[in-house]
Amino acid sequence: MKGAGMMAVFNNIANQYDEWYSQKKGAFVDRVETDLAFGLLKLESGMKVLDVGCGTGIFSMKLAEKGCIVTGIDVSEGMLKVAREKAAEKKLPIFYHQMDATDLAFEDGAFDAVLTMAAVEFIEDTARAVEEMFRVVKNSGQLLIGTINADSDWGDYYQTKKMQGNSIYRYAIFKTIDDLKAWNPEKLVGTGACLFISPFAEEEEFTLEREKELSETRRGGYICALWRK
Repeated sequence: MKGAGMMAVFNNIANQYDEWYSQKKGAFVDRVETDLAFGLLKLESGMKVLDVGCGTGIFSMKLAEKGCIVTGIDVSEGMLKVAREKAAEKKLPIFYHQMDATDLAFEDGAFDAVLTMAAVEFIEDTARAVEEMFRVVKNSGQLLIGTINADSDWGDYYQTKKMQGNSIYRYAIFKTIDDLKAWNPEKLVGTGACLFISPFAEEEEFTLEREKELSETRRGGYICALWRK
């Protein structure tokens, strides 16, 4: 789907988007994905970081709370409105812009790091977006991409959701770890996975102990890759 169409889709769900994270499962998913991302991405206070496909600013705020100078971009003005309100409430100086990931309006090497979480699956021209993200990272800077793993129980779950009514996932194209590794492999420095608990598990199973246990036998439902330019 083109940018304008995707913008409308996410505008429609902007005010309800964060509800998932207030539930036990959603909060757990957010925690393990955050731990994975920040375990790979090396951050320091004062770093200039771009959050691509920032949505309602969930990761933008986490980056700002670590002392980073954060810019967030998204195609959806509805999502950005929520993000701006949340940042203002917490008095976090985050710069938000409506922008397409395939055409970033920043100079070459403008950022120390670029991060994108659960967004690339909704970008039609993924190769172009990755190229743009590399362009705006400075030499020796970092790029981290996190996404649902197509080759997992969670990938199967979201593939099923693609077929359901008005689900946003009907527009998603899911990736595998091999897909991520194929992007600029000579600059790839690390990968990781999390969310080993099945999406169909009971709520009480969503614990760090169970997550660690299942990591020995299951594919993670969420994957991250880190590159250094």
